Parts: sequence; C-alpha cells; structure tokens
Amino acid sequence: MFVKTNPYNNDSLIKEFKGLELLNKYIKTAKNCNLNIPKVYSVTKQELVLEKIVYNYPDESQMETFAYSLAKLHELKFNSYGLEYNNYIGLSNQNNIFSNNWGEFFYKYRLLYQVQKIENKIIKEDFLIILNQEKENIIDFLNSNTDYASLVHGDLWSGNVLFSEKIYLIDPAVYFADREVDIAMTEMFGGFSNKFYETYNNTLPLSSEYNNKKIIYNLYHYLNHYNLFGDSYLNECNKGLLAIENMNK
Repeated sequence: MFVKTNPYNNDSLIKEFKGLELLNKYIKTAKNCNLNIPKVYSVTKQELVLEKIVYNYPDESQMETFAYSLAKLHELKFNSYGLEYNNYIGLSNQNNIFSNNWGEFFYKYRLLYQVQKIENKIIKEDFLIILNQEKENIIDFLNSNTDYASLVHGDLWSGNVLFSEKIYLIDPAVYFADREVDIAMTEMFGGFSNKFYETYNNTLPLSSEYNNKKIIYNLYHYLNHYNLFGDSYLNECNKGLLAIENMNK
C-alpha cells in the first residue's frame, strides 16, 4: 500500500479521491480505453491509502497505448464545462462552477483567479491590466476553437502517469474542459515521446489553433507555479501574457 498524508487542514485528499472516482467512472465508459486508477483502500482528510504501483520507464508500445486511451477518454462529450465542486491543482485551490461558456470559465476561474492571488502588487497590477485588455479576445478565441467539453485529468505532466503492467493516472485535478488543456500541459516539463503525440493526433486530431491555445492553457499552470514557488516561473508568465497580446496584432 501507498499512504499519502496531508499536513494541511483542508480536504485536498477527499477531493483527490473524488477525482480518481470520476476518472475511473468514465474510463470504464470509454471504448477501448486502457487506463487505470490505483485502488483506494481508505480516505480521510489526513490520509489517503492507495494501491502501491511499481512503475518503470515506458516503452513505445505503452506510450502508444497511453495516447490512444487518453484520446478515447477525451472523445466522451459532456454538456457543460467546469465541475460542481471546488478541488485542487497541486497545493492550490482550483475553483469551479458549471458553465456553458468555456472561454469565460477559463478566463475567470483559471487565469484571473491565479493573477488575483499574486502577492506582489506591482506584478499583480501589470498582469491584471493585460488580462482586462485581452479578456474578450481570450474568451472569443477559446469559444471559437473548442468543440465540446471532455473530462480532463487537469494536471497531466509525466509524473502523474505511472507505467507498470498497466497504465495508471494519479493526482488528478479533474474538471470538464477543452481536452487540449491536458495535451498542452504534457508539453510543459519535457513532455512525452513523439510516438505519444503522433498516436494521439492520429486518433483524435488536435485543433488547427492548438499551438495558440496551448499558450493560454499553460499560462494557468505557470501562474500557479509562480504563486506556489516564486520568481523562477515569472519569466514564463510574462512570455505567456506577451504571446496572448501578440495574437491579436
């Protein structure tokens, strides 16, 4: 067994458990989706007890299976964006509502929320000015280039995918979103192999505006990392905001 403890007085482990349950529900619904969730033995606010996974570096066959299965999960279509409860992205709160307006949801509950948390008043004000200026452009762009809501893992970097005899997803920050938020995040910290992206795109092609959407989606994570870990992520935040400004010039 693997025991995950929570030193903070919050319900993050409860929400993690709910996220794992939601993923498991729709993994079983999706056709030919060979993803798995570790078995949960018990959960409290202080402790989450999970099946222990002995994992290895994936071969290309597993990477292909992962990409294909993720695409199959992302093919499932839902009526609304967001989630009915708040959860967490790493150590940060992730606020949610259900919304029929994807662009507005992402702008308000992802980008604006993170900028409003910035402690440095000058940086916060500078970022708010840019976000306010680009608000309608961001919302319209995302709405025009997103077809439907998918269930996303929400924190899909390589450390949250375990390759063993089976392929496991861990540490989710689930919500219903444009599926490309998951693919964008995979590219933040080294990414997966070329076989992953090739297989995913052959199974469920990325949108023509993916490269621009990726900048907006990953800005959320860079802002979150800046708020959590400090100045080492500030340059990426600045680059993301500048890129958004330049999209409409």
